[in-house]
Amino acid sequence: MQFRPETYRLPDLPMQPFVDSEEIWEYLNSTLSTPEKVRNIISKSLDKNRLNLEETAILINANDKESIEYIKRGARDLKKKIYGNRIVIFAPLYIGNKCSNNCTYCGFRASNKGQVRKTLTNDELVKEVEALEENGQKRLILVYGEHAQYNPRFIADTVRKVYSVEKGNGKIRRININAAPLEIDGFRIVKEAGIGTYQIFQETYDREAYKTYHLRGRKADFNYRLTALDRAQEAGIDDVGIGALIGLYDWRFEVMGLVRHTNHLEACYNVGPHTISFPRIKDASMLQMGDRYFASDEDFTRLVAILRLAVPYTGMILTAREPARLRNELIQYGVSQIDGGTKVELGSYVSSEQNHDLNRGQFRINDNRSLNEIIDELLAQDMLPSFCTACYRLGRTGEHFMEFSVPGFIKRFCTPNAILTLAEYLVDYAPERTAKEGWKVIEKNMDSLSESMQKEVRHRIVKIKEGERDLYF
Repeated sequence: MQFRPETYRLPDLPMQPFVDSEEIWEYLNSTLSTPEKVRNIISKSLDKNRLNLEETAILINANDKESIEYIKRGARDLKKKIYGNRIVIFAPLYIGNKCSNNCTYCGFRASNKGQVRKTLTNDELVKEVEALEENGQKRLILVYGEHAQYNPRFIADTVRKVYSVEKGNGKIRRININAAPLEIDGFRIVKEAGIGTYQIFQETYDREAYKTYHLRGRKADFNYRLTALDRAQEAGIDDVGIGALIGLYDWRFEVMGLVRHTNHLEACYNVGPHTISFPRIKDASMLQMGDRYFASDEDFTRLVAILRLAVPYTGMILTAREPARLRNELIQYGVSQIDGGTKVELGSYVSSEQNHDLNRGQFRINDNRSLNEIIDELLAQDMLPSFCTACYRLGRTGEHFMEFSVPGFIKRFCTPNAILTLAEYLVDYAPERTAKEGWKVIEKNMDSLSESMQKEVRHRIVKIKEGERDLYF
């Protein structure tokens, strides 16, 4: 796979800053949007081509009703074209909330004396993973505060511990990481533990805005964070996730920043981001935020649709920060991954309590549905819940993954693997009602497979019903 990244004011060089805020604002302020331009750009995107900053700005600046609806319809069509009905499901697992940074929007901030600090012991970690496995989870993202205790070896040790836990038919097959930026040697240590994606959010791509929120700690260094995923790539971690925290600055700028970051990774490492995240700021303990840059539900929906069109090949993550109603809607416009049964209070998966104590979690969760409730909702929409981890374990990562994802070929693997992982869930964990609907959805999605693939998938489903597990293409 060979990308054709654009050239911008700051050259894309490995380990060097690449965001020019003035350049981004020039695109936003000087780019004229017309319905004709919007239609032409969406046609380009539907051919599975990534958009540049000017084209993205045209979509952002579209304010007429016709164009906005066309953008949403285009995003829906593109998602269907590349991902089919598949929605990947995962769960976050918070390992520790100690933090040396002082970020005004985060409950973990060092100056928050009300936050109950905790780091899971090995025994507590095992119990949390067992509880997740008993619910049917197969994919986790481990989350750590940014603190000296959570060094590369600590992260690697917790990853290995999670992989070692098996409960019944349960076993975690993919572990992604959300943790502090590391040096190259540190990333290498974490990679050796067998992680999937390493996720680091820039939070805001505007340098001056960044200063106002990040008051103390290593995270206050804008450039160090901006180049973190360069260091991950240099260390051999070729699956990386980028993101912006919507509400710190103008959402239009952040969308442009995410596209600019994508261009940088393509130019320097010949890979784009495996995932893009766009969490909105939610209530948190000791939150010190105004609403100047709050993105409405309407703007948030546009943002999701534009990002889908701008980077067709990337996975897009929408978390349980958002309410169920909005999550159900946004799945239609480009989201390909969601968390389910989420709890953010440390050690809370072994408990029946909900996420209500802001002094024990990073932020407020607004979708408290169980994993099975979310699966029920997805099935009702004829969506295909997926716990697939095949690409990661077959070496389809980084540049190799891009060879399949950029042209849209990844669907050939995604749909049959989603069917097989859903079949496992239906056999092992689903209530009778869920299982009944799940098998109906599987049958509907069989029609999208070739005759030979249908035959092989049905053969493997029989094996699953007979007790075999972890079958994939």
